[in-house]
Amino acid sequence: MSERVRRRVVVHGHVQGVFFRDSTRREAERRGVAGWVCNRSDGAVEAVFEGSPADVETLVEFSSSGPRGADVRDVEVVSEPPEGVRGFEIR
Repeated sequence: MSERVRRRVVVHGHVQGVFFRDSTRREAERRGVAGWVCNRSDGAVEAVFEGSPADVETLVEFSSSGPRGADVRDVEVVSEPPEGVRGFEIR
């Protein structure tokens, strides 16, 4: 089994109401990345990505731009120990 990594991202800007969560879910499922994504009460979107280093990095990069209509101003990225989560969900 290949190495797994986990990243938590918090995306700031105009990122709610632009299908950011669903677009993130589709990208994650397409790449076999596990985790979750949710809207926060402060207007940010938070997500956890867990999978191969290359696939997780692709999702982190996607978060830096988001879907069409998003205006990403800042992305916080934190490395965390993998927890072995499976599947990807919108919370």
